[in-house]
Amino acid sequence: VQLQASGGGLVQAGGSLRLSCLASGNIFSIDGMGWSRQAPGKQREVVATITSGGTTDYAGSVKGRFTISRDNAKNTVYLQMNGLKPEDTAVYYCNAEGVLSRSRGRVKADYWGQGTLVTVSS
Repeated sequence: VQLQASGGGLVQAGGSLRLSCLASGNIFSIDGMGWSRQAPGKQREVVATITSGGTTDYAGSVKGRFTISRDNAKNTVYLQMNGLKPEDTAVYYCNAEGVLSRSRGRVKADYWGQGTLVTVSS
């Protein structure tokens, strides 16, 4: 199973970006998916999560500006980021929890994607 994140880049403050993360590899189902970020010199923090049923949760710092969604048929999770601020600058990582795949039989596993850099200029 691999997670491939994309969509990062450089944007001015107030702008928008949409991150995507595709999970691939003979996947039967995925429980939770989410996005975390790590800014230089800071610990990684959870930004947003979404369950297989569509229940979402957000960090307080992004609530009202970011929207997480997923396409279960495509095993893809998205993060729409509006009203970006310089403090949103970070490497953004996607993750998938409780992945049931052919390669692991009946054992669920968790996976992380590589990061995608988001830079917000002031």
